[in-house]
Amino acid sequence: MGGGARYPYPKEVWSPSGGWWSQPRNWRSNTAVCAVGIGIFSYFLWNYSVENESYHHVPAKWVPSMLWNPKLREAYEEQQKKNLA
Repeated sequence: MGGGARYPYPKEVWSPSGGWWSQPRNWRSNTAVCAVGIGIFSYFLWNYSVENESYHHVPAKWVPSMLWNPKLREAYEEQQKKNLA
């Protein structure tokens, strides 16, 4: 199994995907660096989104963003108290 032996190929052929049998030596570390970079970027983007999230009206029902947005959670709880009183 394996498709046979590797045959000689022209070295001057260029391909954006790396050409025949492309397997860079440091692909694991490159992948790890990219994953960490994407994670850090996502973290800061998430925090920015949470800080700037706003609603024109307090939701009538529970919404998932109440788990991470304390301003929305407090407004919802105040509205619930007013409705019960």
